[in-house]
Amino acid sequence: MLIIRHAISRDDVFLGMVRAEGIETARYPEDFDARLQQVVAERAAPLGEIEEARRAAARNILRNGSYKPTGRGKPASEYLLRAASQPEYVFPRINAPVDICNYLSLRCVLPISLWDLDRAASDQYVFRLGREGEGFAFNHAGQRIDVKDLLCGCRVAGNDSDAASSDGEPIVNPVRDSMATKTTPDTRRIAACVYAPSAAMSEEALQEMCEEFAALLSACGTDTQTACGVVLPQAVVEM
Repeated sequence: MLIIRHAISRDDVFLGMVRAEGIETARYPEDFDARLQQVVAERAAPLGEIEEARRAAARNILRNGSYKPTGRGKPASEYLLRAASQPEYVFPRINAPVDICNYLSLRCVLPISLWDLDRAASDQYVFRLGREGEGFAFNHAGQRIDVKDLLCGCRVAGNDSDAASSDGEPIVNPVRDSMATKTTPDTRRIAACVYAPSAAMSEEALQEMCEEFAALLSACGTDTQTACGVVLPQAVVEM
């Protein structure tokens, strides 16, 4: 069970949370390739009105304090969109949970974070704005992202018994995820967060997206267990 606390200081951000255990990173849903080919073909064309509004709204929820979602600070979903619009685009394949995450991000035009629960070594997470001096390395080269004023998912250390009062340590955000908690071939337990602007996606639509996410992950093993749900502003949810 996970405990998720929504402490982002704005009321227009929904968090779509998904947990999956018992997955096999090399095992894919049977129809995944067909689903992927379809969405890649669709995203080769310009976004429709609804998708464009969602893209803009997803970028807007990152505008907090000194953080500006431009250049390399854009939501990760926009990198996928830009890549998919290029001729001869080939969708990057990493492993089943990451590919499913990227597929849904591309289709729904929303940034999604994904992390290995065992590497994170916590069952409590706080989502808040990053603070001065906080950040993490996001690739093998050790490049670091400064997360001041950026939406962040933070792990609460094992000796912090109360997630409601702990600030936690940032490990994910809508732009980059920490190298320290990324999936590996040995990953068996993962969590994911969809960062959804309420201005462009309803709670019900986000719940449906999370249920689809969980269903796809459940096909990545023979004995998987999944859970999902939407966390509203200032709520604490067990999942």
